[in-house]
Amino acid sequence: MTDPKVQAKHQRQARMLADRCVKKFKHLRKRMTKQNIEVFRIYDWDIPEIRAVVDWYAGHLVIGEYVRTQSTPEWLPLMGEAVGAALDVAPEKIHLKKRVYGKKDGMRYQRLDTTNQLIEVCERDLKFYVNPWDYVDTGLFGDHRDTRQMVREMAAGKEFLNLFCYTGAFTCYAAKGGARLSVSVDRSKTAIQWARRNLELNHLPAASHRLIQSHIWEYLAQAQKKEQRFDLAVVDPPSFYTLRSSGDHFDIVADHPALLSATGHLMRPGATIFFSTNHQDFSPRMEELPFSRIEEITAATMPEDYQHKRKTIHRCWRITV
Repeated sequence: MTDPKVQAKHQRQARMLADRCVKKFKHLRKRMTKQNIEVFRIYDWDIPEIRAVVDWYAGHLVIGEYVRTQSTPEWLPLMGEAVGAALDVAPEKIHLKKRVYGKKDGMRYQRLDTTNQLIEVCERDLKFYVNPWDYVDTGLFGDHRDTRQMVREMAAGKEFLNLFCYTGAFTCYAAKGGARLSVSVDRSKTAIQWARRNLELNHLPAASHRLIQSHIWEYLAQAQKKEQRFDLAVVDPPSFYTLRSSGDHFDIVADHPALLSATGHLMRPGATIFFSTNHQDFSPRMEELPFSRIEEITAATMPEDYQHKRKTIHRCWRITV
């Protein structure tokens, strides 16, 4: 049984979290509605003692705990109940997740359930399927919505490459912006199927937007042999992964120079690469890469609901070949 003092502490934290979420939700809801944005962040560890993240998904709440050794099993459900009640969200639309903060963040890619349920959410004039039940990550990273808009504004008439494409949100933006064709690559069969459904949801022609299930290194080698070339690219890899069955592995700290160099070989002169990472301890080593310009644009890509005083959700660079 939990110590009464601990219970009282948790109840106090639940009230504080609920109050903060109500305040932030009221602040954001009106302007997000005007932009037709249905996915946005309400809270992210704003109060040091409350290690939670709360996201709004078109009437659903995804509430995560940044777990640590001191975490207790009753804490997260208590936070979820309080926030749900404060925002008048039914229990069946509250999704609780445990997040591992720091170097173990690769664990978030493990599947949690097999409901295979999807809901539609809007982001400006585009729609996307998300699954808040089965994964810690739902299928749409809201922190890159402004980066996606940058890609859209540059895409007209371009040939677009999306590496580690996940569910294809960048591809949908590029296609909506008038990209002549695109190639999107991910090692996950589930991600590729999801990306295809997102393209279909937005009535974007499959013939012009190719989806490839492949390990990235294999794709880059094959594309170089075929002399494929692109004008615009997004490279947004996970921090790391290891697949023992195939020997495929990736570590962004060690591998990003080789990854960007190989991507650069597929780009036409003057092309643009957007490179991003959410690795919290990332140190770039791009100064020796043969690009004409490398500019960090993190501040310009961070929406207001993801801006944080103590940590940066992602870092992003615009690279000119």
